[in-house]
Amino acid sequence: MILASLPSPPSPIMFEAGPFALRYYGLCIALGIVVATWLSGRELVRKGYEGELALDSLFFIIPPGFIGARAYHVITDYDLYAGDPWPGVVAVWNGGLGIYGGVIGGFIGLLVFCRIRGISPLAFADAVAPGLVLAQAIGRWGNYFNQELFGRPSELPWAIRISPENRPDGFADAATFHPTFLYESIWNALVCLVLLWVGRRFAGWLKDGDVFLLYVSLYSTGRLFMELLRIDPAFLIGGAIRGNLLVATVLALGFAMVLMLRHSRPAGGARPENPERGPGN
Repeated sequence: MILASLPSPPSPIMFEAGPFALRYYGLCIALGIVVATWLSGRELVRKGYEGELALDSLFFIIPPGFIGARAYHVITDYDLYAGDPWPGVVAVWNGGLGIYGGVIGGFIGLLVFCRIRGISPLAFADAVAPGLVLAQAIGRWGNYFNQELFGRPSELPWAIRISPENRPDGFADAATFHPTFLYESIWNALVCLVLLWVGRRFAGWLKDGDVFLLYVSLYSTGRLFMELLRIDPAFLIGGAIRGNLLVATVLALGFAMVLMLRHSRPAGGARPENPERGPGN
């Protein structure tokens, strides 16, 4: 109801002094990183590791994750930059981070960090997953301040008003749209709660990597429905299918299948127990 009575902010800039500008988008990302680091540290402690590993890993995870997220966006939406690639391809403050590219880049950094510290990368990924999706929930609010990534026109009570200059071609006469950034933020927060609950409720049954697999599958399931609503420019497959819709569908089903196959009962045998393991195991 609040969004129905308030438009998106008139400016994405929170504070400006000369060439320096503090943008809401960057603030949301920074806040998400802080919260994710805190929650990941708590999950590591619960698993028997040192909580400080979460902070130590940031240098290895954040830079490649950031590069991967931006590269994914630029590659899949290169039409936005083809006419004027510089400095557009690096102007991340205007928005444009692809979460799937970020996860790939961050996971590569995680593998390097875990190899150096001699810990299980899958167990570490499980500890990071709830904080990561919670950071996504927070980061999505940066799209609100940028007036981007909204859905089709809507007259629902919670529809958000978008300034004319931020509306896509063909929607100049529409004033209110589905706040898909809000839908995804709520979904991501719920996924975080599910991951935390599953990690505790089935601690003795889960294998290393299960929580991360569940994260990718659940996030992608929600993203699938968001893509069905979104009208922002996107790379198309076959000239009609949104690329991210296909990616989300494949990952949602694929990772769910992998998770189920990991726990399929062997013929004539009982499912083995696999209690949580600490460092060195």
